[in-house]
Amino acid sequence: MSRFKFSQVNVFSTDPLLGNPLAVVHDADALTTEQMASIARWTNLSETVFLMKPTNPKADYAVRIFSPEAELPFAGHPTLGSCHAWLAAGGTPNHTEQVVQQCEVGLVTVRQDGSQLEFAAPSVMRTGPLEKEVLGQILEALSLSPAAIAHHQWVDNGPGWCAIMLHSAMDVLALDPDWTALAPLNLGVVGLHDEGGDATVEVRALIGNGGYEDPVTGSLNASLAQWLIPAGFVPSPYVAAQGTRLNRAGRVQLREANGDVWVGGHVVGVISGEITV
Repeated sequence: MSRFKFSQVNVFSTDPLLGNPLAVVHDADALTTEQMASIARWTNLSETVFLMKPTNPKADYAVRIFSPEAELPFAGHPTLGSCHAWLAAGGTPNHTEQVVQQCEVGLVTVRQDGSQLEFAAPSVMRTGPLEKEVLGQILEALSLSPAAIAHHQWVDNGPGWCAIMLHSAMDVLALDPDWTALAPLNLGVVGLHDEGGDATVEVRALIGNGGYEDPVTGSLNASLAQWLIPAGFVPSPYVAAQGTRLNRAGRVQLREANGDVWVGGHVVGVISGEITV
């Protein structure tokens, strides 16, 4: 048996019991892929991150990201949460103004933005309108008519995201998915809030591949912003609310700067200890 430093942090909220929790195993180079997968199943959180030594000299650290079902090439709340945990454990970045994370999709830049962390969204791997068959599956799974969808798009930056935009945030919150009909799609749904609130849009992440709703999702919000801002559907910067139906009240800050989309949020530490494997 070996012991590894273990952290649990909460991302996209200042409240430790809201937002989206993330488990972090530090100095995990000695763990096998099978052990990492077992730990992720045991934590039973949407993602568990394993901090490792980078192989790219430009990176400060490397991560492997696991859901209870599979390894992921990239995910947003693990990017912010792992950076917070790495810094809190004494990590020293190569550059004072930014931290560089190595993951399967490549290098991701993370930096401090006041009291928050933010990352530069990686490029989408697939874009363009959804195919007729995919759109039909979504309509069936969500019990929607074609007129209910204002816009649709592939926004895949690793997890396979496709997305639809409904006519309002209330339409988004009213959805009750048929998980069996949705599988295996990972679907993002977005709708505009009325002016005057603390959020511009409401977002829901419906994981058809696992049959659950993710509380607050950095990767989805990143690729949604890469679609919504250039299309003129939202301003820059804007705030996305997510997790409302799950009583999580997550808030994601999104902005465009010099051609990049930056995704930000608060991270707070919740648990610190060791895990025995």
